[in-house]
Amino acid sequence: MELNETTLTDCRPTRAEIERISGDGQPATLIGCDLEGMDLSQLDMAGWRFERCNLARASFNGAHLEEATFKGCRAAGARFLSADLLEGTIDGGDFSNASFLGATLNGVSILRCKMTGVDLTDAKAMSLVLEEVLLVLAILPKFSFRKMTLKQVDFSEADMRSCDFRDAVLDECSLRDANLSDCRFENADLRGCDLGGVKLTDARRFKGAVISRQQAAELLGQLGLRVM
Repeated sequence: MELNETTLTDCRPTRAEIERISGDGQPATLIGCDLEGMDLSQLDMAGWRFERCNLARASFNGAHLEEATFKGCRAAGARFLSADLLEGTIDGGDFSNASFLGATLNGVSILRCKMTGVDLTDAKAMSLVLEEVLLVLAILPKFSFRKMTLKQVDFSEADMRSCDFRDAVLDECSLRDANLSDCRFENADLRGCDLGGVKLTDARRFKGAVISRQQAAELLGQLGLRVM
């Protein structure tokens, strides 16, 4: 297969070919490529662009992906363990059940993406941007959302034990039936958040948070009280 120096389109390159391009030290663009199940661990792909690629079950463990872009990719079950995605972008696509265990996500933007069941345990994520993301059943214990503004993020049934939401704004988000034990919500704005499944006995978990009158009425309604 003849390879363009910086662009691959609609092909299935081997690891050796990817490694050779990586060794050139210049960002590459992959469009519509099939990398399913491929081992791309430890490679330097900083600044690379993956567009409409099949990355299902591919391994990027320990890879250097600083400022890389994933646009509309299918990456279900992909692994990014301890990978560095500093200042990268994930825009669209399906990353369901992908693992970012111990990955560096500082400054990463995740937009319009399905990430059902994703594992973000021990990921570093300062200045993370999340907009229109499905994180249903996600695993992200001790994750810090402090001072972040989250827009249309669905955390339904996610494992969010000991997460930090202090000073965060949750705009059109959902925490329905999520595990929120030991979370911190001081000064968090939850007025635009679905708190379905929260019992009045669990309300102490939201100590210091701002909620709407309607949300308060729903909680007090469990005691048979009405807020007028």
